[in-house]
Amino acid sequence: MEKIPPNPKIILATTSPYRKEAFEMLGLKFIAEDSNVDENFEGRSAAPEKLVGQLSKMKAESVAKNHPDRVIIGFDSVGWFRDAILEKPKSKDEALERLKVLSGNSFQFYTGVHIINNVSNQTLSRVVATNVEMRAMSESEIKKYLNQDSNFNTYALGFDPLGHLSSSFVQKIEGSYNNLLRGIPLETIVEMLKGMGIEI
Repeated sequence: MEKIPPNPKIILATTSPYRKEAFEMLGLKFIAEDSNVDENFEGRSAAPEKLVGQLSKMKAESVAKNHPDRVIIGFDSVGWFRDAILEKPKSKDEALERLKVLSGNSFQFYTGVHIINNVSNQTLSRVVATNVEMRAMSESEIKKYLNQDSNFNTYALGFDPLGHLSSSFVQKIEGSYNNLLRGIPLETIVEMLKGMGIEI
């Protein structure tokens, strides 16, 4: 396989500051661009693995069509608890009720990664799952966090595992910690890029 230069023109199809900050650690040059994909599309899967696969592919394809000489990486993340998909809460009340239910319980967090290499005409997809165990939180703790963080509704789970009081909510992680903490499983992405001949 022909080697691609160490610093290819990479575009992250995301506006997530956590994903951008994490990707910077790889030392690869990149830019980030919003995919503007409607996540509530007709025919979306009710299974978390399939849904994040669908959405990460759609997001990557949306950006890739405008950049024929770039490598595009699309992402999507959701939680899964008691046979229900967890996505960004629409209100503080919804986030409060969700965190009350998750308190003292375990759930799964899925991220789909879809890479389109328009330089070598390759595509790769992966879905990464992380098992998460939450400690028991009181309602007052949850309310205190929600009052601290005005961005609670930008997280797929309704809380920030990296900052604020909510950084104490997670008791145990099995699987990719980057997946849960930043919504970007870096270790999987490195393997995928290497598989495309992109040197890290």
